[in-house]
Amino acid sequence: MSAWLRGLSPSEQVGALFVLVFGLLILVTGALVTLSVRSRHDADEARQAFHADWWALLKTSWFMVSVFWIGWVLGETAATVLFALVAFLALREFITLSPTRRGDHRSLVLAFFVVLPVQFWLAGSKHFDLFTVFIPVYVFLAIPVVSALADDPQRFLERNAKLQWGIMVCVYGMSHVPALLLLNLRHYEGRGAFLVFFLVFVVQTCMLVQHLAARHFPRPPAAPNVSRSFNWTTWAVAVLAASSLGVLLYAITPFRPLETLAMGAIACVAGSMGHLVMKALKRDRGVTNWGPQGRSVTGANGLLDRVDALCFAAPVFFHSARWYFGA
Repeated sequence: MSAWLRGLSPSEQVGALFVLVFGLLILVTGALVTLSVRSRHDADEARQAFHADWWALLKTSWFMVSVFWIGWVLGETAATVLFALVAFLALREFITLSPTRRGDHRSLVLAFFVVLPVQFWLAGSKHFDLFTVFIPVYVFLAIPVVSALADDPQRFLERNAKLQWGIMVCVYGMSHVPALLLLNLRHYEGRGAFLVFFLVFVVQTCMLVQHLAARHFPRPPAAPNVSRSFNWTTWAVAVLAASSLGVLLYAITPFRPLETLAMGAIACVAGSMGHLVMKALKRDRGVTNWGPQGRSVTGANGLLDRVDALCFAAPVFFHSARWYFGA
């Protein structure tokens, strides 16, 4: 399998992978539809909840694979714009559940219409040195200055901290996905799409395994006030399982098998811990998901719930790969 993949061109490799992935998603979707039809009159609430959880996970997987596929088909520039749109909707969702005041309007305009496009322009133009520090340094200082000039000191620290958090997670984190797509590593030029595919695969696998393991093998939660399902045992199993499965894809990465295992583990740890952090933020806001059941506050159908782990994993994975290869 590895030798066959290495013998294909980059475009043929991506095509083969996505035929496989979409094929698996179609099979799983068909199986779940069949099970749902058979049990639609089933009064067992546990079984119905199990099917609902699977549908949610499956929708997330379809969303992530479809976004990446569309981005790859349309080209690097279109992919950058596409992920910028995802970041825009995610940030909008975050801000909607974080009450603002009139004095925040200038800062919000700055975040949505200056910071976001500049950050993704830096990614698309491969100015990675400035891309890395633009938000953590310059925007971190600029946002409170703009807020202070609005002459509204009430809950100043809290309001600015929320906005900066939203920018870091939704804009800075998500911008590393197209940056990874454009990253040229030694002897791996033009193959950044495979790094994005690998990242999405291991992170989504980790989240899926952790969810299923917690449901079927419940243990005392490590942080019950944040998540009743998170515990260290199922977390470790999920990280190990996802990173081990990632090794099967080493042929399409610039890493050797052990390096692939390590990079997969780094992505899984960052993504799963980020997901836990976002759960803590949701508990603080008093909601169970960023898009309330039935309809999202932004119309994006709970977009941030679907990409929160990726927003944390992408920058850690990007800078780990860039540091390791000295890119």
